[in-house]
Amino acid sequence: MEPRFYKIPVCVGDVSLNVAKGHFATRNSHTNYFIDVTSQQSSIRDADAVAQQLAQRSQTQFLMVDTILCMDGTRVIGTCLAQKLTQGGFRSINAGKEIYVLRENVGTSGKLIFRDNARFMLEGKNVLLLLASVTTGGTVRRGIDCVKYYQGQVAGIAAVYSHQKEIDGIPVVSLFNTNDIPDYASYLPEECPMCREKRELDAVVDKYGYSAL
Repeated sequence: MEPRFYKIPVCVGDVSLNVAKGHFATRNSHTNYFIDVTSQQSSIRDADAVAQQLAQRSQTQFLMVDTILCMDGTRVIGTCLAQKLTQGGFRSINAGKEIYVLRENVGTSGKLIFRDNARFMLEGKNVLLLLASVTTGGTVRRGIDCVKYYQGQVAGIAAVYSHQKEIDGIPVVSLFNTNDIPDYASYLPEECPMCREKRELDAVVDKYGYSAL
């Protein structure tokens, strides 16, 4: 059945959020909501609005960012965010300096890998992990492992929506959180109460969107 989307009654600046309630399966978990960030991932106007808010919220969290590692299909947002952080109007020591924007590259093992020509953007660099949404933290941890493997430092974590306040001691800066969707829940697949109740899945979800079942 096609999920029914609605806009939550909370806006952050010019950013709004569409969600659907149901039974959804991601790579790492089962959730009772699907957070739709299609427009923020694809529209330059919506991506810029997200970047504006993230830049403002992140100034006290991470002052130095050399590279933005864009996960969950957030490269458009990451490009806009890099532009914000290098503008002189933001209280960042990156103002006027270069920020690299990298898209995640998943190898056959499921781990993130980068070719030799891209290694310099990670080695010895302060890397911001940018995601559409954070639920269990599994995707974030793959990003953290990748940055460490390439001898970089994680400067912070930013997301449009986050179910977690921090991952492995690193604060998550997000525009929306569980205060905005109070009954949001995320479960390990083997512990999902909706599965125990034999509720059918509404859709399978990944970084590209959803496939209704």
